[in-house]
Amino acid sequence: MQKAAAEKSDPIAAQLAPVGRETVQDRVYSELRRALIGGLFEPSQVLTIRGLADALMTSTMPVREALGRLITEKALEALPNRSVRVPPITLERMDDLLRARILIEGEAIALAATRMTPKQISTIETMLSEWDEMRALKQKKDVDREVTLNQAFHFEIYRACGSAVLIPMIESLWLQSGPCIRVAIYAFSDAGEVDTAHYHRTIVKALARQDAREAREALVADISRPFVFLRNKLEADSKKGTSV
Repeated sequence: MQKAAAEKSDPIAAQLAPVGRETVQDRVYSELRRALIGGLFEPSQVLTIRGLADALMTSTMPVREALGRLITEKALEALPNRSVRVPPITLERMDDLLRARILIEGEAIALAATRMTPKQISTIETMLSEWDEMRALKQKKDVDREVTLNQAFHFEIYRACGSAVLIPMIESLWLQSGPCIRVAIYAFSDAGEVDTAHYHRTIVKALARQDAREAREALVADISRPFVFLRNKLEADSKKGTSV
């Protein structure tokens, strides 16, 4: 009954999973983190401690602590009225994020190219098969599933890089990029853009050959695409007097 009431008062409640009391602080943080990476929250969206606490069916204290951690990680911004917001999409922010992702993720995939085992290659090939099956059903676009598969695909590769330092840096960049990428996925769909799996197949072929240079080039093309698309859309909408 409490959950139903929360869903009526806040649409986010229907999409955030309730957390248990036994590890509530970490679980609140993990759930908000998952939501940000998955693009559940939109750019510029204002979030309140009370609203999130109701959606997560917990007290305000663990939410406040989780938001503080996410602000420190640059995934959220503090506002004067004690609420927070998802950073807005700006040309400067997109360029900065893309530059960092190319540097960090490019290095990670180059390292992974010479370390991935046949079993790991088989795992990411299976993910591509799932992607093809999802699209073959020709049902309504499942953005949540697409975002989940995309994240799983990339991090299966990055975990093979052998660097304990790079992974947290990549996770931080994905936290900050999530809302932008979600917007791009919808924009791609409206524009009839080429499916992301096309780029992923190129990455898999390069990794199977242990070709670090080609793997990095394919990754750069993959992660650059949504940022370039959004940049062009933002500039076009600015001229029209609208926003992304």
